[in-house]
Amino acid sequence: MRWLSAAAGKEVAAALAASRALLAFDFDGTLAPIVADRTRATMKASTRALLAAACRRYPVVVVSGRARADVGARVAGLGVKVVVGNHGIEPASATRAMARAVASTRSALAQALEGTPGVELEDKRFSLSVHFRRAPRPELARRAILAAIARLSVPVRTIPGKRLVNVLPAGAPDKGDAVLRLADQARAARVLYVGDDVTDEAVFRLRDRRLVTVRVGRAAASEASWYLRRQEDLDALLAALCSAREGP
Repeated sequence: MRWLSAAAGKEVAAALAASRALLAFDFDGTLAPIVADRTRATMKASTRALLAAACRRYPVVVVSGRARADVGARVAGLGVKVVVGNHGIEPASATRAMARAVASTRSALAQALEGTPGVELEDKRFSLSVHFRRAPRPELARRAILAAIARLSVPVRTIPGKRLVNVLPAGAPDKGDAVLRLADQARAARVLYVGDDVTDEAVFRLRDRRLVTVRVGRAAASEASWYLRRQEDLDALLAALCSAREGP
């Protein structure tokens, strides 16, 4: 993993601009800073303006762990071509059967975790996020969540996150599946993907020559090719991408 400095960012942007490129971004921690209250997550004005400018120059997609309607409202009006929600499930793989399975899982977890301090269950219809950011003893809360998941009668897939555990139906697609599908649909020769969390490793670990992967925040175990030091550095990357492909 190499640092995507300003100079390196310009080189990467130039290579993308010279090809049939698709730009893909996670939302929380990538386009928008992480906040204590997830309902208040929003892009800075500068990022919104730069993302809108990028959308005028490239096809841009957002691939988020949030429900598709949720994240779609947060990027509305900017020109984003496709919004994918629930870690790659929505819209292509979302079914009523999957929603029923998640509802059943939610009921079981709600009962098992009732009374666990600081734990909050977020129902996104096609997946769940069990938050423990507000838990007074986070490690105990995390263990309680994992123990409750282990006792479920149906198989699920879990993805750890920043003070949360994501719970998805077994066999559900991931962000990597979604990005490859979108790349094929766009007939992209190059694909930039920027993310910040464990769920984004599904893209980072892909061995596809079209991919240029960037992680927000350095992590020794990450399989991303590049990293930005902090979320605020995304603006410089967006600016470089816009400058590399000038025009309306």
